[in-house]
Amino acid sequence: MNTRRSFFSLLLLLWLPLLACGSCPPADSLRPEGAPLDRRLHRGRQGWERIIPTHVKAQYAGSMGLLSLGFGWDYGRKCRWETDLMVGYVPRYSTRRGHATLTLKQNYIPWSLYASDRFSFDPLYGGIYLNTIFGHEFWGRQPGRYPSGYYWFSTKLRTHIFWGCRATWHPGIRRKYWIKGVTLFFEVNTCDLYIVRAVGNDYLHPQDIIGFSAGLKLQLF
Repeated sequence: MNTRRSFFSLLLLLWLPLLACGSCPPADSLRPEGAPLDRRLHRGRQGWERIIPTHVKAQYAGSMGLLSLGFGWDYGRKCRWETDLMVGYVPRYSTRRGHATLTLKQNYIPWSLYASDRFSFDPLYGGIYLNTIFGHEFWGRQPGRYPSGYYWFSTKLRTHIFWGCRATWHPGIRRKYWIKGVTLFFEVNTCDLYIVRAVGNDYLHPQDIIGFSAGLKLQLF
């Protein structure tokens, strides 16, 4: 119960910037000659419209399941911030059944470089995400069957950091496509438990604590 309460408390905390800042500024005017390469602009939204997700995502791997699907919001100046909520699935491997996961992901994209009116590239972005897995085999607080302090970590909740890059195709701002952008992304991640284990451990190598993932994002607004 404490793990679940902490997870949804963080979800509420990450929604506050969304409600305060709203969506990205409007993009109704043409780009002036000589404007910067980074020109991320979306249609402005007001009031409760801000709660409507601006994009959907699918992600392969990333320590959040074999495949995760979800939606999210981008906001802030030049749409530098994204908050995603994703549901994933871990197939049955050594366990009797598969497991569902829930991930809350916060992205920060400092730069977006436009190669043309149709293509842009985010050379580096990063962030943090909180992931929980459902099932009686996993716990947030050490069960009583173990000696006190035997396990100092939770098997149900993991905190990850990640960094990556992505490329986007823009169908066209002026035309009324229902998809405003198609993005392919690649990420590298690690989690709190791996980092702690790696400190002072000469037997662990980078490939032992780093994971890779890839995904697709469809921009709706």
